[in-house]
Amino acid sequence: MAPLSVAEALARVLEGAAPLPAEQAPLAEAHRRVLTEDLHALRTQPPADLSAMDGYAVRAEDVAQVPARLTVIGEVPAGRPFDRVVGPGEAARIFTGGVIPQGADTIVIQEVTTREGDTVTVAQGAAKGRFVRPHGMDFKAGAPLLERGRRLAVRDLALAAAMNHAVVPVHRRPRLSVLATGDELVPPGTPPAPGQIVHSNNVALMAIGRGEEAEAFDLGIAPDRLDATVAAVRRAKALESDVLVTTGGASVGEYDLVRRALAEEGMTLSFWTIAMRPGRPMMHGRLGAMHVLGLPGNPVSSYVCTFLFVVPLLRRLAGRSDIALATEQARLGRDLPANDEREEYMRSTLSQDPDGQLVATPFPSQDSSLLSPLARADCLLIRPPHAAAAEAGSPCTIVPIVY
Repeated sequence: MAPLSVAEALARVLEGAAPLPAEQAPLAEAHRRVLTEDLHALRTQPPADLSAMDGYAVRAEDVAQVPARLTVIGEVPAGRPFDRVVGPGEAARIFTGGVIPQGADTIVIQEVTTREGDTVTVAQGAAKGRFVRPHGMDFKAGAPLLERGRRLAVRDLALAAAMNHAVVPVHRRPRLSVLATGDELVPPGTPPAPGQIVHSNNVALMAIGRGEEAEAFDLGIAPDRLDATVAAVRRAKALESDVLVTTGGASVGEYDLVRRALAEEGMTLSFWTIAMRPGRPMMHGRLGAMHVLGLPGNPVSSYVCTFLFVVPLLRRLAGRSDIALATEQARLGRDLPANDEREEYMRSTLSQDPDGQLVATPFPSQDSSLLSPLARADCLLIRPPHAAAAEAGSPCTIVPIVY
């Protein structure tokens, strides 16, 4: 099977991936999730004419000439409507959020008044409607305020709550299972024996999955045995995972053992190599409804493949429309040699030149095992296949790193 281009591989990963079914989620669990229906207001806001300030509810005509002395006939706290009518020469002490009493049509703020017993003297008049928030000023009952397909931000949740929705219809969260394979791997915190390495891929992939609002399940590390790998794949199926991501190969050959285990469980293979660097030996297939991606074991390759393929897949399943990773234009910070047939994603730092133009400077070593440069990188610089040698200052395309 000839290596696919990055674009062709992503198209295959996304092929047949549809947004997951809807569910009713409490507002506390709906942040960054995607609405499956338009959301209409269940109430009018504000529900009545309300005061926007602390002061006195009066008739505008009574304060047209100042100073004006008015009789205070009571108080109107927020949430406790007044049961009397404000008549000529009268005022009601009112607080922010209080319902404007019948008869009153404006608010005189307390800073322009003096109070002696039941008499208030107004030193500055207020036109009709001043400091009054009218009924329905924000929205009316039945208004469609949040549209289907919207990814809910914090301000959207606040609006939905004000609309009186306790739950909202959103796409179900994708279920992501992550499995590492390899006899040489030990979990973080474990002293490695000779020949062993501390495994970091699961930590990174789980964090990225959760950052994409997925339910993430860590299947741990499977030793290089077929039965152990098959058992792990079955655990992913039992969890009803939408996506299974494996990292690493086996001692008998890159992905041979993983592919055998998945084949035994009925996986349909889509591809297993991509013309990219890092990440050439990446596998994709379907195991029933479950999407399967087999990533390289080298940590940078695993991270880049997750960034380029797993993230768009999770976004598609979550119902998002913005699945493509955002690219930006920059200038090269150093000379680069000609590229080979693979599309390359180079870890780079960002700076600005004196004109404010972004400058992307790739690290001198792009070895796929080096995590410390990845941690310092701001972006991935994309070099197309067969790109000619480029000098510092040449234009380039970057993908900002968001995880």
